[in-house]
Amino acid sequence: MNLRQLEAFIKVSDSKSFSKAAQELYLTQPTVSAHIQTLEKELKVRLFVRNTKTVKLSEDGKTLYQYARQMIELEQEIQSMFSKAAEQKERCITIATSTIPAQYILPDILVKFRERFPKEQFRIVESDSSTVIEQVASHLVDIGFSGTVIEKANCKYIPFYQDDLVVIMPNTKEYQKIIKEQKDLKWLEGEPLIMREEGSGTRKEAEKQLKKIGISLEDLNIVATIENPEAIKRSVKSGLGITIISRLAAADEIQAGEVLEFPFSQDGSGRNLNLVYNKNYKLPAAAEHVRELIIEKYELQKQSLQ
Repeated sequence: MNLRQLEAFIKVSDSKSFSKAAQELYLTQPTVSAHIQTLEKELKVRLFVRNTKTVKLSEDGKTLYQYARQMIELEQEIQSMFSKAAEQKERCITIATSTIPAQYILPDILVKFRERFPKEQFRIVESDSSTVIEQVASHLVDIGFSGTVIEKANCKYIPFYQDDLVVIMPNTKEYQKIIKEQKDLKWLEGEPLIMREEGSGTRKEAEKQLKKIGISLEDLNIVATIENPEAIKRSVKSGLGITIISRLAAADEIQAGEVLEFPFSQDGSGRNLNLVYNKNYKLPAAAEHVRELIIEKYELQKQSLQ
């Protein structure tokens, strides 16, 4: 006995016709007859009383009908429940993001996303850039934002924003003098320095730039490692030390004169913030909407992103 046989039984009973039941089920009449015969053989009863004009349920058929109806309705309920769950899952995407995009890029993007697609949902997972890229490569998340690039065969990167790194420091006469007199970054070696955590895109890019001019982390006086840019900025303003930070993250404090800035990149190059996704999997519709919003907001050329 199976659900398809019970479904055929119900259709014959409701329509009082084998031919009509076959039409409604898109089956041949012999197939419907075979389903009924299989049920009768297994249950060892006659389910219908047949004559030349009509088909009626037998007493045993009436008993089976109640149970069969419940089973078919339960099947439909199960299908409906999982269909809704799948639809909900499709609408809810998981976005992995490093700290700088999470705090200074995504809020505006997600407001627009919500305005245009109010039924779609998102979940934000914040971590460092290395973890974001690993999550995307392992297809643990739908889409990611990172402050650096780590080569992965299955990862596609879309650079969408060039973010300069700068050195910020307390707005004191001592540092005002440094800004006026110093032309390179050698002066960093004697200063108390606050660094981002290992794995962060900011730290990776800072290390690359320092290496270009012959400075390693061992040459620096690192007094603290802090993950949160807001905490780093407060620490700088309080006099704990100076830091290398995204200009995007420090723009408000620089503009307000709360901190001073010194250019970090000596060759004028910045670092890219990237949207990253796994090219071996089709993006869910909601993730594709996020991608399109990034392209639109930052006026990227679509043809160059394929």
